[in-house]
Amino acid sequence: MNKVTWLHKNLFSTWYNTLLTIICLFFLFWIVKGCFIWVFYQAQWQVIQLNLHLFLVGRFPQSLYWRIWIVLGIITTLSVINWSLFTKKPNIIKRRLSSFITPWIAPIWLLSFAINIWLIGGGFGLQSVSTNLWNGLLLTLLMAIVSIILSFPIGVILALGRTSNLFIIRWFSILYIEIVRGLPLIGILFIAQVMLPLFLPTELRLDRLIRGIAGLVLFSAAYMAENVRGGLQSIPRGQTEAAKALGLNTPLVVILIILPQALRAVIPVIVGQFIGLFKDTSLLSLVGLVELTGMARSILAQPQFLGRYAEVYIFIGLIYWLFCYSMSLASRKLEKQLGN
Repeated sequence: MNKVTWLHKNLFSTWYNTLLTIICLFFLFWIVKGCFIWVFYQAQWQVIQLNLHLFLVGRFPQSLYWRIWIVLGIITTLSVINWSLFTKKPNIIKRRLSSFITPWIAPIWLLSFAINIWLIGGGFGLQSVSTNLWNGLLLTLLMAIVSIILSFPIGVILALGRTSNLFIIRWFSILYIEIVRGLPLIGILFIAQVMLPLFLPTELRLDRLIRGIAGLVLFSAAYMAENVRGGLQSIPRGQTEAAKALGLNTPLVVILIILPQALRAVIPVIVGQFIGLFKDTSLLSLVGLVELTGMARSILAQPQFLGRYAEVYIFIGLIYWLFCYSMSLASRKLEKQLGN
């Protein structure tokens, strides 16, 4: 079926289909024209241009921007290496490199994370930068990455605990998952930021960033546990029995056979959870942490940019979409590489 035949069959087959098509095309043209005029002639993009540094790093000292560039270089280099190793068709050289580098990827990422935190926060020979100055996209990415890294293993442990034969472990996991899933995230963040300091002695006061991360991790881990449990239930029981017949004990069966297959089966759901967690960091602005959304509010309070909501929120919306789409794209590439 060529394009002309398809158009005639689906859009102009009858007089009322033709009329509806013309009306829809006119309405679409009117919307596109309005958006074009607003974007290029009416919008005041100076609010983005003049405050770009605030959107990206907030009030982080400008004299220390070199640290941010080093952190960005480290993350970009490691990301490119991972992407090239696991998403492209392997050849002989790449297989050898992959077999050599793969066991070291997790330790290298952990080491780089420690180095990045040291560069951002200072200390140990570098000028310290208060966490009150960690704002904007910098804080959003930091909170999201740390929360994702911590919530994933906790969620896996809770999922395994919920399927355990031990009564105490199983019911503790069930109670935790069901209680946390029944609470709104903003409530958990409020407890972590406002209520928790009231019960701790002054010398044990935790930094507000740590309290915010704790709230995100505790909330996300409960949902992650249910996602992983769904993958565990999809594995046939016969695989467990066959592995035990070969002499493997229960921990080895779970770690080497069941868990890898379960995680591979729920990659889209897990990545969806990560995307949701990344967007949930916007709620931190409601409890006093000036991440990307909170910084947008601060910029909109500037007298010369009052009322420029559309420009500001379109810009931060594009930033959120860019990172979320990148995670979704990486998920599809990983699924394809693993043969899902």
